Amino acid sequence: MSTQVSDGLTVLAVDDEEPALLELAHLLGEDSRVGTVLTAPDATEALRILGSRPGVNPGESGVDVVFLDIRMPGLDGLELARVLSAMAAPPPVVFVTAHDDRAVDAYEIGAVDYLLKPLRSERLSGSIDRTLASRTTARPSAPPPPGAAPMPGRPPRPEPPEDEVIPVELAGTTKLVPRSSVRFVEAQGDYARLHTTDGSHLVRIPLSVLEERWREAGFVRIHRAYLVALPLITELRLSGSGYVVRIGHGPGAPELPVSRRHTAALKRILRGRPPRDEGPTGPLARIR
Repeated sequence: MSTQVSDGLTVLAVDDEEPALLELAHLLGEDSRVGTVLTAPDATEALRILGSRPGVNPGESGVDVVFLDIRMPGLDGLELARVLSAMAAPPPVVFVTAHDDRAVDAYEIGAVDYLLKPLRSERLSGSIDRTLASRTTARPSAPPPPGAAPMPGRPPRPEPPEDEVIPVELAGTTKLVPRSSVRFVEAQGDYARLHTTDGSHLVRIPLSVLEERWREAGFVRIHRAYLVALPLITELRLSGSGYVVRIGHGPGAPELPVSRRHTAALKRILRGRPPRDEGPTGPLARIR
């Protein structure tokens, strides 16, 4: 089934519960950036729809984003997402579920977002924002015309990664924590605690997963229990029990231990980084 709204994104919504599917389709249709809303009650129908709508380029589907329930009979949402990931140009996937215990699996697959039911239009709008951003980032640059000479100088600098937003659930309220506000992350078993400028938030994501996802955004592992935002490190020094790093400036700036196995790599990274972190005592130079 499909609903034609206006020119815009083509969205596929997949959910085995009809009321939930109708609500999702309705909310998607209210977003002015969505043009066509397709619906499927299961993975089999979703694959049929995707296969029947070829995209402009080989390996693409004519669907711009898939909003996908996780717990469905037969092929569930995670399994369907893995099937889609094998496509040459898979559509972005946003998971929509009543359960918060599969977020790690969803993000490891490469989900654009993870929404918890009941849905709110503002969170759905945020998912569309991230979908559009991911499409822009993934779109390859146009090749030069035949016979054109290469541009002189350095190759263009890659665009910085999009600022990821992490949903944090607390007492039935979802708070959106931008990655850029995170100073460091602390491992707590299978969870991670995000330390931001205004507090801390516990999320059901292992530190190893965040280390892999946030590497390109400037986060570096300094200890089995800590992942830090590299631009915020203002000091690396030797203490009585080993090396520590200082995050930020002032008397309240936290100091975190650096394990022996990570010390040499961290020194190389810091010494090779442009001295742009100016503080009250000048650029980052206290590496001892």
